[in-house]
Amino acid sequence: MIQTAVVGCAHIHTPNFVKQMQARQDVRVKSVWDHDAARAAATAEQLGAQTVESPEEVWSDGEVEAVVICSETNRHFDLVAPAAEAGKHLFVEKPLAAGADEAFELAETIERAGVRFQTGYFMRSNPVNRYLRDEITRGAFGRVTHVHVSVAHSGAMRGRFDKEWRWMADRDQSGVGGFGDLGSHALDLLLWLLSDSVETASATASVASATQRYGDIDEFGEGMLRFSDDSIGTITAGWVAVANPVQLIVSGTEAHAYVLDNKLSYQQGQGGEPFEPTDLPESLPHAFELFFDALGGADAPLVTPREAAIRASVMEAMYAGAAKGEWVAPRLS
Repeated sequence: MIQTAVVGCAHIHTPNFVKQMQARQDVRVKSVWDHDAARAAATAEQLGAQTVESPEEVWSDGEVEAVVICSETNRHFDLVAPAAEAGKHLFVEKPLAAGADEAFELAETIERAGVRFQTGYFMRSNPVNRYLRDEITRGAFGRVTHVHVSVAHSGAMRGRFDKEWRWMADRDQSGVGGFGDLGSHALDLLLWLLSDSVETASATASVASATQRYGDIDEFGEGMLRFSDDSIGTITAGWVAVANPVQLIVSGTEAHAYVLDNKLSYQQGQGGEPFEPTDLPESLPHAFELFFDALGGADAPLVTPREAAIRASVMEAMYAGAAKGEWVAPRLS
């Protein structure tokens, strides 16, 4: 039985994570903490757990081996570092931090502690994405010239952040707006498809608000990466999209692929006929499930702390580029 604690219940994905932990036979949530006592109590009741008055009670509890951190992003640094130093395995909802300095310091702390780490980049488990990564890795695309990923929904127009999730539309607490929130997933997928093998040379973006429902925080945007080999990566993300049909494009000198409404179309060679591959790999569990699978002894692929830090750093550079109207070189270590 994996004895677990939940530290921070603020994130919009917390209810789903609660259901996933409830459904597992190998996970027992012993304790819950949140700076909002009522929120902690409600989550603890669902999990049959006790509340504690401070996170230090979790760090000092020798029975707790894993911690799920779903706090506001601006609280991550003060929670993740002591949890790692206390030897707790960590699931930290993305992003790891709002900027490069804190993200890389946390990554170093986690690596030094030698604990397992995972964050919520669930798109890596998708069979289509896994297939395309394998194709890129084996060289089927030739030189990859452009990768585009789009992750968007209509959350702002539906008032998704009006009440209990309002902090996510507060830049001081979340570190990002709608572009960075969903763009974090798009950015992870883009870099992961390329196996993080292409050095990022510079980044920029354009972000804006469409409804002003949450003040002047950005609700959508387009980010661009210019790699050292002159290949290009772009991401589209935000909370004001009525639809998001074109989710992925990979273009290379030997092949082209796109995902339209979750269906993959793949063309090899200039005269090749587009086809829908049937030999896709199996779907993997959600990133949250993979965390507990790994703790249970399974050979489950996890996001590394350094990967998580790089995503936070590149996103910070994109926002800086948007603010300055120029290209910004992100910190990569």
